[in-house]
Amino acid sequence: MTMQKYQAIREAAYEANMQLPALGLVLFTFGNVSAADRDAGVFAIKPSGVPYAELTPAKMVIVDFDGKVVDGELRPSSDTLTHAVLYKHWKEIGGIVHTHSTYATAWAQSQRSIPIYGTTHADHNTLDIPCAAPMADELIAGDYEYQTGFQIMNTLAEQQLSYQEIEMILVGNHAPFTWGSTPAKAVYNSAVLEEIAKMAYLTESINFRAPRLKDSLIKKHYERKHGPNSYYGQ
Repeated sequence: MTMQKYQAIREAAYEANMQLPALGLVLFTFGNVSAADRDAGVFAIKPSGVPYAELTPAKMVIVDFDGKVVDGELRPSSDTLTHAVLYKHWKEIGGIVHTHSTYATAWAQSQRSIPIYGTTHADHNTLDIPCAAPMADELIAGDYEYQTGFQIMNTLAEQQLSYQEIEMILVGNHAPFTWGSTPAKAVYNSAVLEEIAKMAYLTESINFRAPRLKDSLIKKHYERKHGPNSYYGQ
């Protein structure tokens, strides 16, 4: 009965997790996706260390927003507490993705935000992709994954950004996290972030003095997709 109760988010989490290797965003078991059920106060997340080829919806682990396992026979992802913190504090998200995708992780390891250089970036947001400062030693020695959630939230708060405004971040010395209203949107954001990170790296490789995209183009490209008079798509 419990299995049926959570079948929808188990399937959503499974399908989203399977997109990570399909999109080239993970190697081996690096990375995870979760899918939330707001009404039930739980989320489904990938089990820890299980190869993607061996995943099934039934293997997804159900966890509450305090990080406690509610249902499932396997251990949840080692990043579960980070997901739990974000779900608990950000009421409008329904999916979270964490990967170690190559280019986004390289920027995170460099402790640099990704500058907005081009219209591909501006199609999705109007800001540099923020990079959270590396975690303090005393927090690393404590509840590391739990503190990573606050590291992400505090970075947005310090930069006066909202999680609705920007749905992606780099965690310094670590890797990217993305989120969205659904698990599918969070995966989309993860793929977009990796492409933006790759383009920005190549841009600086070709011209290390490359200018940021000018404000008029940022506004035009973002608003034609997301503005009140948007006209991109059907």
